[in-house]
Amino acid sequence: MHAESGAAVRLPARDPCETWGREQLRAFQLERLRAQLAYVETHSAYYTTKFAEARFASEDLRTLDDLRQLPFTRKADYVAALDRARPYGEFVAAPLNEIRRIHFSSGTTATPAPQFWTEHDLDRWAGLYARYAHAHGVGPGDVYQCLFGYAWFVGGLGATAGYQRVGATCIPAGNQDTERQLRTMFQFGVTAFSATPSFAAHLADTAHSLGLDPRASKVRTIMLGGEPGASLGATRGWLEQQWGARCYDAYGSLEFQPIGWECSEQSGLHLAEDFLFAEVVDASGDPCPDGEPGVLVLTHLDKQAAPLVRWWTGDVVVRDSTPCSCGRTHARLVGGVHGRADDMLVIRGVNLFPSAVEQVVRSFGGLSPEYQIVLDPSMYDAHGFLTGIRLRVERAGPEDPMHLAERLAEQIRARLQVRALVEVLEPGSLPRSTHKSKRVVREGQAG
Repeated sequence: MHAESGAAVRLPARDPCETWGREQLRAFQLERLRAQLAYVETHSAYYTTKFAEARFASEDLRTLDDLRQLPFTRKADYVAALDRARPYGEFVAAPLNEIRRIHFSSGTTATPAPQFWTEHDLDRWAGLYARYAHAHGVGPGDVYQCLFGYAWFVGGLGATAGYQRVGATCIPAGNQDTERQLRTMFQFGVTAFSATPSFAAHLADTAHSLGLDPRASKVRTIMLGGEPGASLGATRGWLEQQWGARCYDAYGSLEFQPIGWECSEQSGLHLAEDFLFAEVVDASGDPCPDGEPGVLVLTHLDKQAAPLVRWWTGDVVVRDSTPCSCGRTHARLVGGVHGRADDMLVIRGVNLFPSAVEQVVRSFGGLSPEYQIVLDPSMYDAHGFLTGIRLRVERAGPEDPMHLAERLAEQIRARLQVRALVEVLEPGSLPRSTHKSKRVVREGQAG
């Protein structure tokens, strides 16, 4: 039954902690943080050294703000600690015979880095993903198809375990064989699926090419993750229109599985604040108040295998700690992940994230949802600074490509205050992805 049909939506079950008052939640976080820091101080070779270097002991944590006495932990720190003690590295805190699962980073920019889970960690992981499902109204009687990858990718197994826990019938499909995925959806009456936004869009396009109408399926709930976009109004609106279903953003990473998810209000991703302690900081590491963008920094509150303290995610977010109208009190990330701090483009003093370009493209008539931002030598001045972007899009209607390019360039300048050289391509010209799309492409040697 589709979202717009007016049919009753199953009321989501909640974990009691999701509605605690902020004072109760912060008291719980302080208690859990003290225990977690005592654990890593004793059991993690990396943090034993770091605590000593910072002249910090776990009993020094009297308030949550005291955590700022410790340094950030960055990906480079993790890789270096891995190199010093391969294959498990210096972050492992549980006995090796208690490790039950190992997942790896993609390895696109470095040697794949492992992360670890004990039996307790896996149970916690499944429970948090079950909250995803509950928040989206999924439970017994639903048929869930997981379209996240399983080969080396961390999201697929977690999502499958969580949706199975709430009583849904699960199809662990992965992200290959697009036509077969669609046939399976229709044949088995799939009511919920998860995928990257790119793959959800690709599935809809493929369905139409096969003479199938995605809106005629029984899909009513789509959980989107793995890349930014699901919290963007234009992207969400396009996908919901294509599928006749509600789309919910979800956010996690290899190091923290999962981090946050949307509820029925679709007003931001609720952080799993009983599992992690979240800070939002500026470029210098100082705290950002709610409502201002900053980098998300996370500390495990309940992890045994390889806990992380003040993990620099590199993701730019905006936090809102006020209660949600759904009744949940855990803080929300408004607008989801706005982009990676290292993906931000600075163009004549204007800070630009690819997600902002996506919002313009996907709210602009006459285009397919696909786009590519191209940075080539012509976009840089003599001093190596960006002066604009080259944008490749696909037309999806009869409008003259030159006229379409002019209108889109004007819209980008008006809304984003940057110059764009727009290339309008024929439908199907840009690469499609069944996993994570690469939206920024660097050509030539500049940048």
